[in-house]
Parts: sequence; C-alpha cells; structure tokens
Amino acid sequence: MADFKDLLQSADWKTEKHVPVIEGPDRIKKGELLKLDISVGKQITHPNTAEHHIKFIEAYFLPLGEKFPYQFGRFEFNTHGESVQGPNTSTIYSEPKITASFKTEKSGVVIAVCYCNIHGIWKSEKEVTVE
Repeated sequence: MADFKDLLQSADWKTEKHVPVIEGPDRIKKGELLKLDISVGKQITHPNTAEHHIKFIEAYFLPLGEKFPYQFGRFEFNTHGESVQGPNTSTIYSEPKITASFKTEKSGVVIAVCYCNIHGIWKSEKEVTVE
C-alpha cells in the first residue's frame, strides 16, 4: 500500500492545470494580515464539469521550526453542472478560486492541496517571511 505522501503530485502550474496557485506577498510585517488567493487552472483552465472537476482546496501554514502545519481553510466546490435533468445540464459551475487571510508572527510555508476527481491530489507551496 502506498504512503499518503506518495500520492501528492506537484508540477509547474504554468504547464499543469491541476496544481494550486498560491498568490500573495512573499514578505509581511509581524501582526500584519496575510491575504492569499489560491486557485486551480490559472494558466491552463481546468474543465470543472460533472465528469471532471476540482472537489476541494485545503490551505495550511507550517511555521518555521514547527513539526505540524495549521489548517486555515478547507473550501469545497459542490456544483459542477449537475441537475435533476442530468450531468452538465445546470447553468451553475463552481470555479476553484478562493481568498483567505490569517495573521502570524512567524515565517513559514503556505501549503495548498487540491483534489481532482479524476487526477488525484495536487499540492504547491509558497514561502512567506515575517519581518
């Protein structure tokens, strides 16, 4: 059986539509709000249909020198064109894009994880320095 860590896929988001993109400042001041935009399919659009979609994005922060990350958000995308008439008959399609904010007094790494119902689990990271 595979370890969970071996199931996490990563790549350059500019060439792979499943990789979460974390956008926000590289540096913040102590006590300042860290505002982040996290999306999937920034450069190459992800289809987000009933058959092929991003189900969720989870966001974590791992402070420098600590063993475990803090989950600061889990965002589910539950509408992918489905309706009682069948797949892709609705006019509502979720877009895997979120904005989240938190404060920290330590530098560390933001980790974003998303799940595609066909292509599995994808992750990316962004270092943030607190001055």
